[in-house]
Formats: sequence, C-alpha cells, structure tokens
Amino acid sequence: MDLEYQAKSSDIAKQRTDCAVVAIFENGNISASAQILNNNCDNIVRDLIKQEELSGKPGQALWLYHLSGCPALRVLLLGCGAENGCTENDFRTALQKAASEIKGSSAKDATLYLHEVKLRRQLQKGLDTGRGIAAGVALARDLGNQPGNVCTPTFLGKEAKKLARNQSNFTTKVLSEKQLKELGMNALLSVSAGSDEPAQLIIMEYKGGRKTQAPHVLVGKGITFDSGGISLKPGLGMDEMKFDMCGAASVLGTMQALLQLKAAVNVVGIVVACENMPSGGATKPGDIIKSMSGQTIEVLNTDAEGRLVLCDTLTYAERFKPKTVIDVATLTGACVVALGKHASGLYSNREELAQQLLESGRQASDRAWHMPLWDEYHKQLDSNFADMANIGGRDAGSVTAACFLSRFAKNYPWAHLDIAGTAWLSGPQKGATGRPVPLLVQYLINQSGK
Repeated sequence: MDLEYQAKSSDIAKQRTDCAVVAIFENGNISASAQILNNNCDNIVRDLIKQEELSGKPGQALWLYHLSGCPALRVLLLGCGAENGCTENDFRTALQKAASEIKGSSAKDATLYLHEVKLRRQLQKGLDTGRGIAAGVALARDLGNQPGNVCTPTFLGKEAKKLARNQSNFTTKVLSEKQLKELGMNALLSVSAGSDEPAQLIIMEYKGGRKTQAPHVLVGKGITFDSGGISLKPGLGMDEMKFDMCGAASVLGTMQALLQLKAAVNVVGIVVACENMPSGGATKPGDIIKSMSGQTIEVLNTDAEGRLVLCDTLTYAERFKPKTVIDVATLTGACVVALGKHASGLYSNREELAQQLLESGRQASDRAWHMPLWDEYHKQLDSNFADMANIGGRDAGSVTAACFLSRFAKNYPWAHLDIAGTAWLSGPQKGATGRPVPLLVQYLINQSGK
C-alpha cells in the first residue's frame, strides 16, 4: 500500500484523525500540543507523568483512547528525549516507535504533532526528499529480493529501460556481450563465461544539471547470482547470493530517486550485470585475463568475481569525464567481519570525496566507515605471472579488494562502497535493505547545492 504524506498546520483540539501523535519530553516537560491535550482532558497527561507512566524516554509510547476533550479517535503519547536538545538518534528512535505502533493499530491515518520537537527541519522539503529516497529504497529492495531465476541480467536491463519511459532528461542503453567483447572488457566477460545468461552493461544517464557540468558516475555490481564459479561456495546460505546484485539495485534505486526529486545534478548510473556460474566454459583458477585497461590479472579465485566485473566498468567510466566515480558492491565477506551490519566500508583515492560521503551517510542515517587504502596492502596482490592477482590472501580482504579496484580508477576522484554487510539482512528478517540509496541520494543532493 502506498502512503501519502502532507505537511500543514493543525490544532490538536480541532483536527479529526484516527491517531494523534504527541511529543512528551524528559524531566516532566511536555510539548505545546500535549499541554492543550492536558488542559482539555482533565489533566490526564500530567497525571500520567506523576504516576510515572510517562518518562519521556526516546521511544516510549502510551496509547490513550476516546478522550472527551480531543476529536482524535486515539492518541499516542511519544517519548522524544530532552526538550532542548533532542538528538537525531533520539528523534529517529521515537519516529521508528511511532511507525511501529501505528502500523500495529487499526488507524487508517495519523497526524503527527512533532513539529514542536526542537530538532525540526523544513517539513515540506523534508517530506519531498523523504518521498524520493523512499521510492528509491523501495525499488532497490524489490529488485534485491527477487529470486535469481527472475532477476537476471536481462531483467535488470528491462527495469532500467522502464525508468527512462516518458522522460526527457533520462536515457538508458544496454550493451550486449558482443559489444563488450569489442570494447575489450575481458575481465567482465571472464565472469559471465560459465553462465547461459548473457552479461549486460546498462548505462543510464540523468541530466538534471547544466550541460557544462561534469557528471557523477555511479557503478553498481550486479551479479544476479553468485555460485562462486569453479571456486564453488559452500551450500549453506548460498540462496542469499541472489543479493549479490544489491549494488546494482542501489544504483537503480538512486536513479529512481533523482527522477522523483528532479535533482539539479548530472548523474550516470552504470550497472554491470551477469551471473557467476560453474560450467565447462567457466574461467578457472590460474587463468590469466587482459582487462580493458590493458593490465593483466591472474585469477586465483573465481569467487572474487566482483572486482573483475567492476575493474572493466571503472575503465569504461572514464569516457564520461566524470567529476566523481563511486562504485557500490557487495564485494567481500571480510567487510562483514570488520564492520558487521551497521556501516558500509568506504575507500577513496581523494580525502575530500571520502569526507563528503561520510557526512552524507551521517545526514541520511546510512553510515559508512573510512577504511585504509595504503600502499603497503598492494603488495598482497603481487603475481608471478601477471600484473596482479585478483585476491590478496586472507588478511585485510576488504582492503586488498579495494586496492585492486583503485588500480583502475587512477584518472578521476573515486570511492568504493563495500556493502556486503549492509545490503541485506539474514535470519528471520531476511531481505534487502535498500542501502546505500539514502547515502548516495543525500550525497548527490549535497553536490547539487540545493
């Protein structure tokens, strides 16, 4: 079900609604709307505070029903923390609790009187931005959750073309394997070699800024199923390898959000899509391939395939003369070990770009953590037979993967987001999260200057 949001002025004593959400603060402080409610309803709010039913702790919630002095059918008293200095985390906790409580009720609509919380922003602008980001996150989640027999490389190409329908400033084109071979994208094609599904390079161009502005390029890893290839993964949990295209899904989701927001920025979204499967034609450990850049790669492990499809795509990205390039990939289990499910790993060859992305993640509550990209780690990629190996051993696996990619991104400001820990959840909540769409959209909004 789609939700509709509006920002407008209303009086809790007059507004009819299925649910009114009212802020309560710590230390016995209450919001102006809560005070009106208290005055009209026989001192009910103050009495509950005295009885220690309400403390104002962030996320505390208490339902009230059928109050004679309030036209709302039900009232949710919501703890929001300190009256003067409610933190972003406190406010987020409160909003999440409110959403959960309302969802579990029979209310068909809700009016939130939370503008009185000191952490308020420009509501209408916030709602518009939130709608756009939510649409992008929803698309990324939907694509990520599709099974591998539905979400194929061809399917992703069709979804990208849907975004371009009836759009004057958005185009999509898809390159075939024949075209990829002509471009010399042999690293990419070495991954799709074992699959019956043809690889696709999907290029989306959104032109919301001035013609003279260099575009920001987003590159998404779209391995629609990753068996590991000849270096076959263990069977347990292999079903979750349908999520190995969540980097691609996040790029599609970001492009969706930009369209909805009409963002004043130029962005190229490139999705590199293929399957990694074992077969008689699959690339073998020990094979040497020549990348589009001319650098040769010894494939020591075919399960380190993401960097192979990304390296050629990073070379391809040069033709757009980009202002920045950001690749997004469920790249390494090592990143999950390092950072868990809370933060995406961030690597960059420009400190300014790294800091901009970190701040965007903080603003969007979609955080990343800055990881090292030092010369010392590059030695682990040494090969006796090629310019480099595609793995650097067990130690610092996420770092050496980023070092590998950095060798193909020397000609522009580049960042790499390893989202292996944040792109999906396992267990009872199994499913795609839509991250890092919020981070990417916030970054691009910031870059637009609006």
